[in-house]
Amino acid sequence: MRRHVGDFVIMGCGRVGATLAHTLEDAGHSVAIIDQDDRAFRRLRTGFSGRKVTGVGFDRETLKQAGVAEAYAFAAVSSGDNSNILATRVARETFHVPHVVARIYDPGRAEIYQRLGIPTVAAVRWSADQVLRRILPEQHLAGDFREPSGRLMLAELELDPAWIGHPVSAIEKAAEIRVAYLTRFGEGMLPGPGTPTRRATRCMRCSASTGAPKCPTFLPKHPPRSRK
Repeated sequence: MRRHVGDFVIMGCGRVGATLAHTLEDAGHSVAIIDQDDRAFRRLRTGFSGRKVTGVGFDRETLKQAGVAEAYAFAAVSSGDNSNILATRVARETFHVPHVVARIYDPGRAEIYQRLGIPTVAAVRWSADQVLRRILPEQHLAGDFREPSGRLMLAELELDPAWIGHPVSAIEKAAEIRVAYLTRFGEGMLPGPGTPTRRATRCMRCSASTGAPKCPTFLPKHPPRSRK
């Protein structure tokens, strides 16, 4: 099945869903949005040109109508945790959508689903930004979070698998950044210089926003071999 980077499907046309739809459309992407209540589509602006599908978001036929079989990414951001998780699993396991994310209100559930390999975001004020981080191609991203002055930026640093087992200090030296924190299976931790990275670890870096274009978002370089 051929997929296009510009094709996105969103389940849930609430505040976050509508924001995602508008942001993706403004970036030139093709968007389809699903909601079981057609009145929810009133949140979309008048000029929205994407596809609007009325139906249950985890129903296979509804997903087919939305074009999920050709989608590059699927985001479930309705108000129900169970619906979001079920829809995300159907999109990934039945239609093999490569990039999926579910918004979860219950932190305990979020941790469980992270362990199952389902990316989740918490239901917080910046949910839309967090979802975009999970589904947009890396080159379109400018960072997760900026503190009020705008001088510091927090963003994810994706690591090549070769870095597994190496300490945070080696990563900081190679990438010329400061590691703010690590997460693994939904659990966050503050690392020390000698803290090793493990499988499924996500590394969040902190950098000055003025130098952001020079800061890497992916560290493919293999770690230096230790001398015998």
